[in-house]
Amino acid sequence: MSLHLFDTATRSMREFVPQVSGTASIYVCGATVQGVPHIGHVRSGLNFDVLRRWLARDGSTVRLVRNVTDIDDKILAKATEHGARWWEWAYRHERAFDAAYDALGCLPASYSPRATGHVTQMVDLMERLIEKGHAYASDGDVYFSVTSFPEYGELSGQKLDEVHQGESAATGKRDARDFTLWKAAKPGEPSWPTPWGPGRPGWHLECSAMATAYLGGTFDIHGGGIDLIFPHHENEQAQSRAAGDGFARYWMHNAWVTLSGEKMSKSLGNTVSIPAMLERVRAPELRYYLVGPHYRSAIEYSPEALDESVSAYRRIESFLRRVVERTGAVGAEGELSPAFVTSMDDDMGTPGALAAIHKRLREGNTALESGDDAGARAAAGSVRAMTGVLGLDPLSPQWHEAAAGGAGRHALGVLVERLLEERSQARKDRDFARADALRDHLLLAGIAVEDTPDGPLWTLKDD
Repeated sequence: MSLHLFDTATRSMREFVPQVSGTASIYVCGATVQGVPHIGHVRSGLNFDVLRRWLARDGSTVRLVRNVTDIDDKILAKATEHGARWWEWAYRHERAFDAAYDALGCLPASYSPRATGHVTQMVDLMERLIEKGHAYASDGDVYFSVTSFPEYGELSGQKLDEVHQGESAATGKRDARDFTLWKAAKPGEPSWPTPWGPGRPGWHLECSAMATAYLGGTFDIHGGGIDLIFPHHENEQAQSRAAGDGFARYWMHNAWVTLSGEKMSKSLGNTVSIPAMLERVRAPELRYYLVGPHYRSAIEYSPEALDESVSAYRRIESFLRRVVERTGAVGAEGELSPAFVTSMDDDMGTPGALAAIHKRLREGNTALESGDDAGARAAAGSVRAMTGVLGLDPLSPQWHEAAAGGAGRHALGVLVERLLEERSQARKDRDFARADALRDHLLLAGIAVEDTPDGPLWTLKDD
């Protein structure tokens, strides 16, 4: 089976065939850098990082663009509220997002363009739209004429008489359904010169200009959160195609992270920031939690669900450490199980992919228990290869120190794994007194041991 993806535009599963063989082009709507990132913000970046890794597994080139919206009403308001200059506020939080992506193992984007660096391309796009009769200027503002584009609403399924852009009222609009491409300058706000007067870009215009600047008029995949389908992505598609560009050939949208059934957002005050989460769990454990569910399924955040993901990740980590301790270093070029490949090719089915990983892990633990070192190493190599696709390989250079918690944690891990090996052998020899004594020794040292179907899992009591 080849890779099939759910295309929002056609509301169907479609085989992914890149426009250029051997090269995939992806544009992902990135952050509006108004505040500290929370887990709802970074889910999209993680989901498309997994897609990128899967596409690249056969040697294909993947060009992924993830933009930064660094000028916006909310950024201006937040900067004013905190007595900061708008660009200072935006850059501070852009770095916070970069740190969050990096901490959670996202490969660097091929390009991370800022909106404010692409005003020239935005002006060019507006000129094309005005020339074709799809946009008009009014008192320094520029608007897109929704009724001039018959295909408007195709992406989101919106009917024209139901359209509400969510913009504030404007006297210069010919139709209330028209959306803003360019905002005329207001006193005290940043502005850039254009043929229609100074001002700043509208949100939708930014992404069309940046996507086509880096990926061309037609590219493979446009991604983002499900909340962006309307109006943002609908408007991107309309203005780009009205200007004569093919734009995105596939549209992919990830679901929300919710709290108490509501989308996680700053306005609701129900955010869980990345820095706060990383005080509680390690970065690969949080990544496991966020990439484990299918990207189109909502994640209802709860500490209990997070703890389950932490335990699942640590079972993988513990197995690999046991194999390395017994047999030496294990490479990451193992075989991907057929079930893993089938799941990933079926619209990035990470739940099935993780199930395949844990099945292989159980086979590896069985091999360890029976003294089959070759079988254990084969299973470990396979587990490393599959978790690597998801960006979760505990033995990768990125996670090795995090997994061990530094040199001290690594040394502790070696000792604990040896004691667990002795305990396992004692139980195999039916020397239960010895096995219980080893368990008690670990408990006195502050180490809890849980026997699971995937093998023994140990944690420090204060983890």
